[in-house]
Amino acid sequence: MNEQRPRDVVILGSTGSIGTQALDLVRANPDKFRVVGLTAGGANRELFEAQVAEFAPKFSGLGEEASVDAAAQTTDVVLNGITGAVGLRPTLAALEAGNTLALANKESLIIGGPLVKRVVSTGSTSGGTIVPVDSEHSAIAQSLRAGRADEVRKLVLTASGGPFRGRSRDELAQVTPAQALKHPNFAMGRVITTNSATLVNKGLEVIEAHLLFDVPFDRIEVVVHPQQYIHSMVEFTDGAVVAQLGLPTMLVPISMGMAWPDRVPDAETPIDWTKAADWRFEPLDDSAFPAIRLAREAGTRGGTHPAVYNAANEVCVDAFHEGLIPFPGIVDTIAEVMAAHHGVRSESTLSIEDVLAADAWAREAATRILETIK
Repeated sequence: MNEQRPRDVVILGSTGSIGTQALDLVRANPDKFRVVGLTAGGANRELFEAQVAEFAPKFSGLGEEASVDAAAQTTDVVLNGITGAVGLRPTLAALEAGNTLALANKESLIIGGPLVKRVVSTGSTSGGTIVPVDSEHSAIAQSLRAGRADEVRKLVLTASGGPFRGRSRDELAQVTPAQALKHPNFAMGRVITTNSATLVNKGLEVIEAHLLFDVPFDRIEVVVHPQQYIHSMVEFTDGAVVAQLGLPTMLVPISMGMAWPDRVPDAETPIDWTKAADWRFEPLDDSAFPAIRLAREAGTRGGTHPAVYNAANEVCVDAFHEGLIPFPGIVDTIAEVMAAHHGVRSESTLSIEDVLAADAWAREAATRILETIK
């Protein structure tokens, strides 16, 4: 890093997976990072209190309002590791303050894309930029350094395929919630693990990639890569493909989010090239896993449709785990809710109230549909 002083970092969602790993990086690099703000939702107060005692930030607090206030502080970097739609207001606050935003909260872009892009395009010249922390989007951001924007032909997102890779739609109807929570590579929370099994998570990432990099949906592809060593790729107009490789962990994306555009030495253990390994690529089975196609439709329709896609999915994931619908019923119900949604408004006038209203409408609509199934 080029700075002579440590970079001041505000960490939102400090007790979650992203937040705790970020603090590990701070501990390992006290000459590069200084924690000046910590917030969390409040589910793990004991851990949060221990973090505050250890790092002694200037600002700390629990809840959404605390995160909004922390994000609005003038600082070098705000890392948004919050989960869910509550991360939108802190995202907007960080960008409006002109801060660099290391964004792990994908809901900010999914449900509030036009709002976020509006702030970025008109924000302070001293900052107001987004550095993606999702591993796929961090990989793309790193790979894009190899060429100019007008030389990019397509973005290629990699997907593990989840625990049910290779199964037909009929076979998917028989899977259980316990099986859906057995991700092949990561231990994660219930919603994101189920989203990885349905590929809804990859659908959300397609929308996110479109918004982050201004690449049309028809130039964003998804390929199944079970080993998850290649995090994503960029294909250039001359046929060259540049990929970012690394172990299937989040340490490099988090470190780059906090240090961008610099790298943090030894943030992660490199791949051991003395060991033989086979890396495989497979085409996406759209008939068994239609979530990505549906996400493209939501993103193309724009307005409040991505918010509806996201909210309906969260309701359906809960219903699946409660035994109310079979596994394919998650995406089937999302499609039904989206078909009933007619709340698109001009993106130039879309407000946060519009987005939150669409989110609430989608949850109610999904609940009504599910009640007819009982």
